[in-house]
Parts: sequence; structure tokens; C-alpha cells
Amino acid sequence: MSSHVIKTTRELATPILEEKGLELVDIEYVKEGKNWFLRVYIDKDGGVDINECGIVSEQLSEKLDEIDPIEGSYFLEVSSPGVERPLKSKDDFQKNIGNNVYVKLYAPIDGDKEHQGILKTFDGETASIEYKIKTRTKIAEIPYDKIAKARLAVTL
Repeated sequence: MSSHVIKTTRELATPILEEKGLELVDIEYVKEGKNWFLRVYIDKDGGVDINECGIVSEQLSEKLDEIDPIEGSYFLEVSSPGVERPLKSKDDFQKNIGNNVYVKLYAPIDGDKEHQGILKTFDGETASIEYKIKTRTKIAEIPYDKIAKARLAVTL
């Protein structure tokens, strides 16, 4: 059910977003408490504002109402993924070389299942992340298929 909702939402949202020069970052269909939420995360270079989210929400809501792929009630939320946006694809990794990232792995590499540092390179198969331990700089070579989750990471 959830994968059908996400697939249908992706198909409906893509033309709306392309027309506006926006990128679809992620879609979630989750139950929290008694309520279901359909969350659509959008972005563009320089970020999206609340007006763009509102316009996309209205247009997507109309399309969802026409097709009605979800039984029962739910809340539609369209928003920015925020400054710690998820990295969901190889393209996301490629676009974010030079940025600070956090990755969580399926199995440990260099003794750790989590790494945070600067994404130095990505060749489509392996991400090189530079990080510091005290005063020493190290590089973790992380195969893309070993990454469970990844996101941008804010440093203060």
C-alpha cells in the first residue's frame, strides 16, 4: 500500500515540479499516532519558500483528489527537506562534493557504522569522506551500496 501511494504521488508530482523548475527530494507516507501523513519534500538551488510549497501542495492535492489513490483520510505536507536534506541518489552525492555529510552504514567500515566529514570525491561507486580524529585527518572510502542513510550535516 505504502509503495503504491509513493509511486502514484511521484508520478503526479513530477510534472508539476518540472514545470516550476523544482526537484523532488523525497516522499514519505507514514502513520503517526492515529493519523496518516503524505509528505513531499521539494527543493531547488537556493532553496524553496513557503509560497512555492503552497502552490505545489494545492496543485498536487487536486491531482490526488482526482485519482484518489489513498483510502481514508490523511494530511498532505509539502515542504523543503531543510538544511540537513537527505542524499537519496548517486546524483545527490555528486552534487554535494565539498559539503559536510553524515552517512550511516549497514556494516562498520574502519570500525564505525557512522561517518561525518567532507565529501571529497564520489565516482559513482565509492564516496571518500575526509574527517578528523583529534588533530589527524583521515579518509574513509565508503562503497555506495553499504550506505543505509545519508544526509547533509550542519557544522557549527
